Amino acid sequence: MVIRTAIVGLGIMGRRMLEHMTLHPDYEVTAIWDPDSASCQMAQALAPQARVADSAQDAIAAADLIYLACPPVPRKAYALLAAQAGKAVFLEKPLGVDIEESRELVKAIAASGVPAAVNFTQAAGAALTEVTAAARSGQLGNLMGADIMVTYANWPREWQKAADWLRFRAEGGMTREVISHFLFFSERILGPLELVWAQADYPAQEDLCETHVAARLISASGMPVTIMGSVGGAQPDRQELTIKGSDMSRRISEFYRDAASSGGPFEPVHSEYKDPRSVSLKAQLDDLSLLVAGKPNRLATLEEALRVQVLVEGILAGKR
Repeated sequence: MVIRTAIVGLGIMGRRMLEHMTLHPDYEVTAIWDPDSASCQMAQALAPQARVADSAQDAIAAADLIYLACPPVPRKAYALLAAQAGKAVFLEKPLGVDIEESRELVKAIAASGVPAAVNFTQAAGAALTEVTAAARSGQLGNLMGADIMVTYANWPREWQKAADWLRFRAEGGMTREVISHFLFFSERILGPLELVWAQADYPAQEDLCETHVAARLISASGMPVTIMGSVGGAQPDRQELTIKGSDMSRRISEFYRDAASSGGPFEPVHSEYKDPRSVSLKAQLDDLSLLVAGKPNRLATLEEALRVQVLVEGILAGKR
C-alpha cells in the first residue's frame, strides 16, 4: 500500500521532498499547503495530482504521513496536531529553537505512539552507514574525535534566499542549518557529546544570525570535537566533517563525498555520484517507509534531534 502523505511547508525543502516522493513507489502525496500562494503554485506544478489544502489542518486530515517542512517555530503545533490525530510525523530539522518546547514535543509524540523521525539527511546515506561500519569493525583504529569545518562566502546561500527566515537569529543561521547535520553524524559515531566551550559572533544588526562560531565538545569517553564556522570572503563553500582514527580517518564533504586517509592525502572512497541529492533523498524515503511500517530504520529519532538542538543552542548562546 502506498503511504498517503501531506506536506506542510512548500519552500525549497518541501518542494524537493515533494518532487522525490512523486518518484518513489511507496508514496502518494495527497495534500500540500503553505501560507504563501506562490509556493503552493510552484509545488502543484511538480505534483498536479496533489490537492492544495485550505489550511495546515486540512492537509493533515487528508493523509496518514505528515512531512513538516515549515520553519521551526510553527512546527511544534502542527506536529502535535498530527500526532493527536494518529498520523506518522516526519519533521524537518532543527527540531525547534526553544529547548523546553522541544522537550515537551518529544514527550508528547512519544506518548502518542505514532511513528516519528527528523530529517537529518545523512541518516540513511552511504557515508554515515559506511563510516559507522568502519568504526565498529576497527578499520579506523582507535577513534580520536572529529573536526567540523564550514565556511561560506554569503549566508544564506543563493539557492536559500527565498527562505528569508534563514538569515535571522530567531530561527536561522549556519549552525542550525548545517553544523547540526555534522553534530548528528558525530554523535552516531562517537556517542553523545557535551559542549565544553563555545563562542558565536553576530552582526551589528541584532536580529541577524551568526557570522562566526567556534566550539569544543567532548564525548563521554573523552574524544574531542572541534567546530569552526564562518561567513564572508570570496571563496567556495566548504562543508566538512572529519572523523579521526589512529589508523584511518574519514572526511565527509558536502554531506556525501566520503574520503579516507591513512596519513597521506584524503582519497575518495567512491566515484562521484551523478545526482547525489537524488541518491540521498531516495535513501531517506526508503527508510521513512520502514518507519511508517514499524520496521527498523536508520532515520534520526526525536531524542537524537533534541540532543543536537541542545548542543546547537548552547553554541549559539556561547559557553565559557
